[in-house]
Amino acid sequence: MKFDSILQEINGFGPFQIFILILLYTPLIVLPCNFLLIIFIAAEPPHHCDISTLDYGELWENLTQDQKLIISIPRQEDGSFKSCEMFAEPQFQLLSNSSDSANIPTIQCMSGWVYDNSTFTSTLATELNLVCDRKSLTKTIGTIFFFGVMLGAVSFGYLCDKYGRKNSLLVSYTMAFVFGFSSAFANSYILFAVLRFLTGVGLSGISITAAVLNIEWVDTVHRSLIGVMSTLSWSVGNMLLAGFAFLVTDWRSLILTVTAPLGFAVLTWWWLPESARWLLANGKVERAQFYLDKCASFNKRPKLSSKMKLEALSSVEIQEKQDKNYTYLDLFKTPKLRLLSLKSAVVWFGVALTYYGISLNISGFGLNMYLTHFIFAAIEVPAKLMVFFFINTIGRRKCQAGTLLLTGTCVVINIFLPESLWNLRSAVAIIGKGLSEASFTTVIFYTTELFPTVIRQNGMGYVSFISRLGISVAPLILLLEDMWILLPQVIIGCMAITSGLVALMLPETRNMRLPEMIDDIEKPRNKDISSHTAGSSAVGLESMKSTTETEEERDT
Repeated sequence: MKFDSILQEINGFGPFQIFILILLYTPLIVLPCNFLLIIFIAAEPPHHCDISTLDYGELWENLTQDQKLIISIPRQEDGSFKSCEMFAEPQFQLLSNSSDSANIPTIQCMSGWVYDNSTFTSTLATELNLVCDRKSLTKTIGTIFFFGVMLGAVSFGYLCDKYGRKNSLLVSYTMAFVFGFSSAFANSYILFAVLRFLTGVGLSGISITAAVLNIEWVDTVHRSLIGVMSTLSWSVGNMLLAGFAFLVTDWRSLILTVTAPLGFAVLTWWWLPESARWLLANGKVERAQFYLDKCASFNKRPKLSSKMKLEALSSVEIQEKQDKNYTYLDLFKTPKLRLLSLKSAVVWFGVALTYYGISLNISGFGLNMYLTHFIFAAIEVPAKLMVFFFINTIGRRKCQAGTLLLTGTCVVINIFLPESLWNLRSAVAIIGKGLSEASFTTVIFYTTELFPTVIRQNGMGYVSFISRLGISVAPLILLLEDMWILLPQVIIGCMAITSGLVALMLPETRNMRLPEMIDDIEKPRNKDISSHTAGSSAVGLESMKSTTETEEERDT
């Protein structure tokens, strides 16, 4: 007897499951608000050297502010003042003629900068003067945050299995809430970086644990539906971030705004049940009975009639758990599985780097950043729905490779399109963003079908770690625009195309039996002899369990 049989008796998809989904939706919406928060809190508004402290005598004092700027700061090709340079001496001759100032000696800003506050009241960059030669520190904050996410994935993956889903979730909520709130009051760069790192650890725990708890209370038939509803929380939160950032223009207040919902999550945590599956797997039969009876009552079904069934099931679960002694090293011990693991790593790295490279570079298309971010988030909704259609029609491999190759193509096209064609650039950018989201959704679903059951969670943990590495690198790649403004887009486009080509070398899994043992990978897999409906639904529904456990880990 399996746990799903018991779940069917008490209704595996009723008001109880919907209630859990609602309670977990708020923290899941918070995830993208924090993962992509760096776009707005570390924004660098237009600025120029501060000349208010300069004094060059009576002639200087009689000039207007605009005239002082003209003779003190060189201009760029578009006519705006340069951000990081000023003339060593005032060039009064520039007031009477339009002589070229390109050959006039310049120096770095001596007295700080003046910032344009028309868009942002305050950002991390303006408050800590993270501009010019310190510009890289804003992107580094993003990398530090995602390193915290990486550590959280490793830590909470263990804690979730060791101490339970509910306890781990409380620790995650508390960490993210406390450290997130504290970071809004940091008065130094180092303190802020440390607090955001710890916030990333907590948020990663929410990502992993909430998804697991959500799916473990749902029956097999409805896992795909719960999977879609859970993944859409990312898009909802992403769209809300654009609205929050537009309305709250102070970086400290914005952090408080996107962190505050976690306070509500902490309060509602008391109403969440522990995973009955986990309780049975750890021999806690009485507590499992309590929550299962609670589920039955909520769903208006009769309570379980026999406790012996649970005890028998618990014995089986514990035995199965003890038999699984596989580690990450098993991913590389055999030839074909080793090659599969390496190919999957390349694809995951490319998917994560591409998604976050595009998401964090919303100003790189020359469009309004709030509107761009909102559209980029909104396009994810049809992209997610599109994926669940195409993976069952053209197959997983073609869908994975196609979305990556088309994403790379869109990025490359925008490299060559002039900024004057902003309508066309906008359309291409939006399509590219949607395709990058489609590739992310596909790779999570696809990978769960590639690894054998006995090592599937290890495989997902491994590729999730690789994806977080790609996410951490993405902000640093955007710094390369100082060398050549198009270099980040060139790297992102090439990485998307490369990972798409590697995806073509992965095996197709549509209508295939899921591999159970490592030997199933080393030997050719035969096509599922069952009907298309039974085969595809079995594959899809089983793999969706792991899919929803790792969606939002973008982190994941």
